[in-house]
Amino acid sequence: MKIDANVYWLPDELFTNKKILEHFLKMINSSDDTKATASEQGDGSIKITIEKPTGQPSLDYFQNDYDLDHQLVDMNEGHIDKAVLKLPGCQEWMDLELCKIFNRLLAKHIRQSKGRMFGLAVVPPYNTKENLAELDYAVNSLGLNGIQLSTHYQCGYLDQPAYRGFLKHVDAMHIPVYVHHTPVPIEYNSIKDYENLRRSYGRCEDQIIAISREVYSNLFKELPDLKIIHSMLGGGFFTYKNMLLPHDSGNGRFDTNNDAIRDRLEQNIFYEISHAQPWGEENLKIAIKVLGAKNIIYGSSYPVKKIWMTKGPTVIKKLNIKQEDKEAILGNNAACLYHLY
Repeated sequence: MKIDANVYWLPDELFTNKKILEHFLKMINSSDDTKATASEQGDGSIKITIEKPTGQPSLDYFQNDYDLDHQLVDMNEGHIDKAVLKLPGCQEWMDLELCKIFNRLLAKHIRQSKGRMFGLAVVPPYNTKENLAELDYAVNSLGLNGIQLSTHYQCGYLDQPAYRGFLKHVDAMHIPVYVHHTPVPIEYNSIKDYENLRRSYGRCEDQIIAISREVYSNLFKELPDLKIIHSMLGGGFFTYKNMLLPHDSGNGRFDTNNDAIRDRLEQNIFYEISHAQPWGEENLKIAIKVLGAKNIIYGSSYPVKKIWMTKGPTVIKKLNIKQEDKEAILGNNAACLYHLY
C-alpha cells in the first residue's frame, strides 16, 4: 500500500465564505512582521498570499488546488492508495474558532473521499479546557488521525513549558504529532533577502532547530512515548545527526554523554520526506542510512507540484535499498504511526 502522508488541503469555504476568509486573514495579519492578502485570479478564483517577513512572499494558496476530484485523479495517476491531509503551513496562525471550522470541513472532505483520505486535527497547542475538548472531539468523534502543529508559536519552539500540558494530553491519547515547518525560523534576518535561501534553507533551519531542542530538552524524558513527525526530512537532519552525537570530547569541549539523545532520535522522532525529487537519489540514500528506514515517511507536498505526487514514489522505488525498506517508507511506517487500518 502506498501512502502519501503529506497532501495539503484547505477548505473551499476559506475562499468562498467572506466571513471565514476575513477571519483567517485577520489572524495572520495580527502577527508580527507578517502580511496576508487575498486576490482574485483571471478565472474568478481566489489566491491567498502570506508574506513572512512582510514584503517577502512565503506561502501561496490557490483555490483550485484543493478540489477533491482533481486530488483523486492525481492520486490514481501516482498509484497512491491513501493520503494524509494537512494544512499547508498556516497552523501557527489558527485560533480555536478557525480550528473548529477547519476540523469539521476536513472530516467532511475525508468522508467524501470514500476511504482514500485521512486527516490530522488542528488545535492551538495550549493547555486550555476548550483546546483539549476540541482535540478530543476531532479525534474521537470526527475520526481524525493525529494532531498537526507548527514548529514554533508565540512562546517559542515546542520544547517550551508553555506547550507541555497540551502535549501531555496528546501523549495520553496515543496519537502522533505532525510538526510542519514555518516559512522562516524564529531568527531570520540574515536569510530573508534571498528568495530561494529563505524559502528552502529557512524551512530546513527551522526544522533542525526544532528537532534539536526537542531531543536536548526534557520533553521526551517526561513523555517517553510521544511520537513526533517532522516535515522536510527534519530539514535535512541527516546531515547533522552524527555531528550532534560526538564520540570524542575534544579535551572536554563536547559532551559525549549522548545515549539518551540517540535513543530519542531513534524512538521519538520521525522524518517525512515532503518531496522526493528535490532531495535527489544520493541524499535520500544517505538520509535512509543515517536516520533509518523505519523513521522515514513518504510525502509529496502536493499540490505544490503535481509531479511530486505522481512521480515521487518512483524515485523511492528506484533507490538501491532493501525492498522491505521501500515498502516501509512508501506506506507501512505511515500506516503504523497514523493508525491507518
